[in-house]
Amino acid sequence: QVQLVESGGGLAQPGGSLRLSCATSGSIFSYNSMGWYRRAPEKERELVASIANVNITKYDYYANSVKGRFTISRDYAKSTVYLQMNSLKPEDTAIYYCKARRNGQDYWGQGTQVTVSS
Repeated sequence: QVQLVESGGGLAQPGGSLRLSCATSGSIFSYNSMGWYRRAPEKERELVASIANVNITKYDYYANSVKGRFTISRDYAKSTVYLQMNSLKPEDTAIYYCKARRNGQDYWGQGTQVTVSS
């Protein structure tokens, strides 16, 4: 049973930072890819950042809207993927979800709320 548990969301001021964590039930190496998505109110779900190859960071993907501000990273020993979010903007407000893909099957976490407001 694959489990993904997100944490780290909360309230931040514009220009502030938050770090989201996605703890997985298995080794990161067991997944074909992992990523962070978000869904803002009245908007479609959006891919924010993803890892296409757990061993090679140059294949990491970022949406244009977060490039230069967000960084996806992984801790193999803790089986955890992080999303460091800096220079937060009000438009980053959304529920953030972690997703992992293994052998064609997608698994989702429960989501964590991020609110950017002064």
